[in-house]
Amino acid sequence: MEDLHKELNCIITQAVQVSPIMKIIRVKPIGWEFPDFSSGQFVALALPPDTKRCKEATEEHMPPKPEKLIKRAYSIASSSNDEVIEFYITLVHSGQLTPRIFSRQIGDKIWMGKKAVGMFTLDEIDEDRNVILIATGTGVAPYMSMLRSNALKRKGNITVIHGAANSWDLGYSSELKLLGNIFENFTYYPTITEVDKEPPGWQGDIRFIGDIWEDGVVDKKWGFKPMPDNTDIFLCGNPRMVDGMKELLFKDGFKDHKRKEPGQIHAEEF
Repeated sequence: MEDLHKELNCIITQAVQVSPIMKIIRVKPIGWEFPDFSSGQFVALALPPDTKRCKEATEEHMPPKPEKLIKRAYSIASSSNDEVIEFYITLVHSGQLTPRIFSRQIGDKIWMGKKAVGMFTLDEIDEDRNVILIATGTGVAPYMSMLRSNALKRKGNITVIHGAANSWDLGYSSELKLLGNIFENFTYYPTITEVDKEPPGWQGDIRFIGDIWEDGVVDKKWGFKPMPDNTDIFLCGNPRMVDGMKELLFKDGFKDHKRKEPGQIHAEEF
């Protein structure tokens, strides 16, 4: 186990508990530099199995192998030119890694992969095209990286639709609201589904993302209908949301984006 702790190559510089099950951590490499990456990409984080689990954790669904670091991939939320790498993480109570990450504090060490990977980026999308970024829960993380980097310099419209159970699970909502006030081409549209649990009440939308889409909320904001010839759509988060949105988008002629067959739907499932 001691050898595994020697592999930890980063230090946690910030750990913010956003809600009981959501945490933002910022990670800085120790003695090395994280290479350039494209906003929307992901990288692995890891901890040794003997790292203590947070007090909210329940029994592990499967005990980890004692001789290996527990590794999982997470989307990067920080800007592509930030030397500290940020992650937005949901606690899986019976999971192997997240309960251990949730027990980590500022100054604790963690392992991070030496390179980000993934095709879930804006790199190949013409800046004149409109972009809709749809997420549930921590699926908003890659979009934060895009917006903090150079997405807001694009000429087309950008809309973020973010769904969560409760308002306190809408991570980055203050930052996204601020961007909506500053940039004319940017719209932020949050929705929650468990309004009965909101102590101060909730004035926003309470529908599922598919219902919001069918109601034409984006059409009303933009003044025209998003279609394959003018818009790319990103989906990140709950597989049910991703599958449900794809069904609706296929009806309008949108297609999955593949390396050999370019389309307008870019999906990342958790």
